[in-house]
Amino acid sequence: MLNLMLQSMRNRLTSVCLTLTVIALAVALFIGVELVRTQAKQSFANTLSGTDLVVGARSGNLNLLLYSVFRLGNATNNIGYDTYQRLAQTRGIDWTIPLALGDSHRGYRVIGTNLDYFRHYQFGQRQSLHFAQGDPFDDLFEVVLGAEVARTLGYQLGDALTLSHGAGGSTSFVHHDEMPFTVVGILSPTGTPVDRSLHVSLEAIEAIHAGWQGGARVHGVNADEINQYDLTPKTITAFLVGLKSKFQLLNVQRAINTERSEPLSAVLPGMALAELWALLGQAEKALAIVSAFVVAVGLTGMLTTLLASLGERRREMAILRAMGAGPRHVFMLLWAEAALLALFGTLLGYLLAQGVILALAPLALAQYGLVLTPSLPTGTVAWMMLGVQLTGSLAGVLPAWRAYRHTLADGLTQRL
Repeated sequence: MLNLMLQSMRNRLTSVCLTLTVIALAVALFIGVELVRTQAKQSFANTLSGTDLVVGARSGNLNLLLYSVFRLGNATNNIGYDTYQRLAQTRGIDWTIPLALGDSHRGYRVIGTNLDYFRHYQFGQRQSLHFAQGDPFDDLFEVVLGAEVARTLGYQLGDALTLSHGAGGSTSFVHHDEMPFTVVGILSPTGTPVDRSLHVSLEAIEAIHAGWQGGARVHGVNADEINQYDLTPKTITAFLVGLKSKFQLLNVQRAINTERSEPLSAVLPGMALAELWALLGQAEKALAIVSAFVVAVGLTGMLTTLLASLGERRREMAILRAMGAGPRHVFMLLWAEAALLALFGTLLGYLLAQGVILALAPLALAQYGLVLTPSLPTGTVAWMMLGVQLTGSLAGVLPAWRAYRHTLADGLTQRL
């Protein structure tokens, strides 16, 4: 029976290939949308762990989280460093991590911070940062690279690099080339925006902007003259907060939000992420509905092809009957053919989706900071693949039943 079915499908290779293509594309679209949706959520959720509050200038919760944690967008304003120091002493706060953003290097963001960043920053399931090579910065003009920065740009320990003014794209026209930095550390991969960041001290951020006013260079200052300047930070962009106890969360958040010296926002990362998913929820549903309709169209196309081929195969079915095949054999032949097409189409669609995800992963990582990786079918994807297989098998029942009902005389009678 299997050999007979394969021979029959080979004789109709063009229509079989078209049917497989339609099913595979439909399944690949559904799987691709689902994988991007789930892995995007996972990538965002794994970026920050163990941080209770994210504090920045007064703005929307989502905007604050995006620019301070995910390096997307820019801050509406900065925070006075004296305000930060005072708030860091608030009762209930265990540690803080200051962040100064605004500069870049060949398209990658530069973060000004202090050594608490390497002590307290956590990602994933409370995983701490580790060094693949070297150590944290200790001198003024030393830089620690994220894993992707070092890999993509080919930097090694001891290499020199120049930072650029502004957090724009890969091209910048204003460089701090009078103050080169030396690579002293390279972090292990994390799968988060940390991999795409360069880390320097807060004092280094002040140093490279010495002689600047209003975002423009007023006069040049080289590395030898920098000791004449006070490098105490004046402002920072945001800071992360870890609490001694979760019970103090609301009190600390209220104290920061009601700070009188300047308007601030203290955001719970989990709630800001929930806001993001709620914002994107309707778009996710729309994509899922469109994908489901595409799968339905693919299965309908398979059913249409099988029904259309019955007229051409009437004589084939009748000859099989004349050679001793019973109605049950004819039914099983056509039903198994539909089930096999659904199975191969589903598997091809899954492989196609994984290939597209693998091909687009570098672009998604570089442009949007999303970590996309091929994965085994689980959850919604597994149920969808099973559903396509069952629906495709059921779709084969109708043409199989029609062939089952055809009589031997009907197939051998010549119709004019």
